[in-house]
Amino acid sequence: MLLKLAWRNLWRNKRRSLITLAAVVFAAVMAIAMRGIQLGTYELNIRSIVELFSGYLQIQNKNYLDNPSLTKSFIIDKNILDALASTKGIVSYAPRIYADGLISFKDNSRGAAIFGIEPDKENKVTTFVQNINSGRLFDSDSSNDIVVGDQLLKNLEANVGDEIVLLAQGYDGALGNQKYKIVGTVKLGLQELESAIIFMGLKSAQSLLAMGNRVNVIAIRADNLSHLEEIDNSLAKKIKDSDIKVLVWNKVNPELEQAIQLDNVSGIFFLGILIVIVAFGILNTVLMSVIERFREFGVVLAIGMPQINLTYLVYIETMLITIIGLFIGNILGIVVNYYLIIHPIVFGGELKKLYEIYHFLPQLKSTLQPSIFYNVSLSILIISLLSCIYPAYKVYKLEPLKGIRHT
Repeated sequence: MLLKLAWRNLWRNKRRSLITLAAVVFAAVMAIAMRGIQLGTYELNIRSIVELFSGYLQIQNKNYLDNPSLTKSFIIDKNILDALASTKGIVSYAPRIYADGLISFKDNSRGAAIFGIEPDKENKVTTFVQNINSGRLFDSDSSNDIVVGDQLLKNLEANVGDEIVLLAQGYDGALGNQKYKIVGTVKLGLQELESAIIFMGLKSAQSLLAMGNRVNVIAIRADNLSHLEEIDNSLAKKIKDSDIKVLVWNKVNPELEQAIQLDNVSGIFFLGILIVIVAFGILNTVLMSVIERFREFGVVLAIGMPQINLTYLVYIETMLITIIGLFIGNILGIVVNYYLIIHPIVFGGELKKLYEIYHFLPQLKSTLQPSIFYNVSLSILIISLLSCIYPAYKVYKLEPLKGIRHT
């Protein structure tokens, strides 16, 4: 009976009900679209950055991240290879060596960050090769060819094709030096990195640094960002060495995660403001509806209807109009978000250049993550029900005689 009464009451004043319904639909669509664009763009840029060089996950010595050094390295044994081969979700992996050194050309010397890589495997894990600015990448991981940062080349006053001398302290503590030929330069969007970075073959780096078969890091490419926790847990169980651990991208690159979290908080704040505004609209509608029916409520109370039933009636009316609005809003939200997935908003001009400098893709893209629809719908429903507390309280405290006399 209460449900039937609530449904009839909604459409007694169609204009007011439709305005409230439109407000709920608008709030749902806007919240879903804004949240979809926010999370979709995060995912797009996380993939762009981790695929640039760091990888989705990394395997390294458990103490390496806190204080990197050549001594905190490991040998890729059969156990690690089997774990990588048998873990679902891993697309490819690439071993690396990281070290510090000194690069010299004629009278110019600069500090250098040395990265030893295997070109064939690295191409399957990251996209940094696509940022080769001039020249080429070395063909073999045992050649004496190197690729340097674009700014480093300028600081050395050298050219592609010149020979340099690289000096570095090895795994055994002894100083190693070797001549290398610059065959290309790379632009990564960070001037500090470009002024120091050197890429060379993995075996060449192992020889220079007296590393033997040891590496510092194994970078891993996964098939999807959503599978990283499963891959992490699976590898952790399969790798028996207690000195080795698996790190997800946000542990390797905490600055990126912090930037996303900061932006995420601001996005949630604006969504909260939108939902609260709608809540006040619902409060106004329900309160007006209740006050207009004080006389009717007084009559039904006088003939014996329990006061609590009238309170339930107010909540049922609010839930009905909110659920209808959320249903329509979710359908429209799916359409809007799907459109923004197929046709992302692409920036141009100076804004595009600014995004590309920091390797953020100059576009806004949405997503259809189910959590967006659940969270938005639940938030609007809860805030709508909370907005009914005062009108429901007014009904609960209404006396039959005062209600009948109300004009």
